[in-house]
Amino acid sequence: MSSNFPVLRLKAGREKSLLRKHPWVFSGAIGEVTGTPVNGATVRVISANGEFLGWASWSEYSQISARVWSWDEAQLVGEEFFRMKLSSAIAARDRLGLKNNSNAMRLVHGESDGLPGLVVDLYGEFLVVQSLSAGVEYWKELLSDLLLELTRAVGIYERSDVEVRLLEGLEEHAGLLRGRAPDGPLEINENQLQFWVDIQNGHKTGFYLDQRNNRARVRSLAAKREVLDCFCFTGGFSINTLAGGAASVLAIDSSADALQVANKNLALNGLAQERYAQIQGDVFQLLRSLRDQRRSFDMVILDPPKFAPTAAQAPQAARGYKDINLLAFKLLRPGGLLVTFSCSGGVDAALFQKIVAGAALDAGGEVAIIEQLHQAPDHPIGLNFPEGAYLKGLVCQVMP
Repeated sequence: MSSNFPVLRLKAGREKSLLRKHPWVFSGAIGEVTGTPVNGATVRVISANGEFLGWASWSEYSQISARVWSWDEAQLVGEEFFRMKLSSAIAARDRLGLKNNSNAMRLVHGESDGLPGLVVDLYGEFLVVQSLSAGVEYWKELLSDLLLELTRAVGIYERSDVEVRLLEGLEEHAGLLRGRAPDGPLEINENQLQFWVDIQNGHKTGFYLDQRNNRARVRSLAAKREVLDCFCFTGGFSINTLAGGAASVLAIDSSADALQVANKNLALNGLAQERYAQIQGDVFQLLRSLRDQRRSFDMVILDPPKFAPTAAQAPQAARGYKDINLLAFKLLRPGGLLVTFSCSGGVDAALFQKIVAGAALDAGGEVAIIEQLHQAPDHPIGLNFPEGAYLKGLVCQVMP
């Protein structure tokens, strides 16, 4: 079997990360390629002395030249392999009991589920798939068939319209893969609340499922507080704070379309319009305007988009995070809470805390972290894949 596959021989000493079961092989680690691998096809990865390391998908264009599917030399990468991996990922979610509180969740989370580059989200009866690597693209038709078989979904819709695909030599793509597409936005439930989700046109796969637990936590802290929700998108945090008894919520976002959906979500949950207001515009500018107006709040939520996809972009991203957190601290009353997040893979938890600490220092107040927040459990973090820990959150209290 092994002789039928192209072979990647690593340079001497470059096998250490694979021996620790980290699934990425960077181009600089490859000493020799034997055969002519097709983009996305399976290759055999060996050390400089010929020791088998793993079966991987080949990426002709990316700096990550190979992503390991399997560490078992006897395991053939094909239909039964993918059925086993998908079944395992889906079963893991079942064991978490998420369906007791929501009909929307992540079923497959890429490398952390042993399926590098594959994201699968469930919204009611529909699946949304993202193909983010050459290997997933190579097997996409088979994976779609297996997902339909294992979940009995009404339809599978692809949302691979993301820039990261360009690094894999793939064009952005969105469209129906299997079954039928929904007639319009879907209504999902989450922790006794309802939300409209547009899987065909919304951000990412339609909703930020990774914030599920954090939305519930913020809801529990919101009673009687005047809340400012920045980068509010379709109102996930806003709706939760109102449901938690917030005195008022001011939601701001740059997208008029997202704010329209937030209004619909407000009505869907029967929440009082008089406690809710929204402003459309640039969040950085609006925070400065609120500061200049001497506005103040009891809770500020910062959930910005990704500022730094890679570590190389971290310095520029740090300036952006410092700016918005500094402005947020200046808007908080004594005893107020800042709930601040970073979903940037290039900014780790230590750096993010350092940035927020610098912002608090410049704001001139005494601040304590009272809680650290993370991505929901259906977005697991492989112990040998620290890059999977992308969502970092802090609940900070301004000391009276």
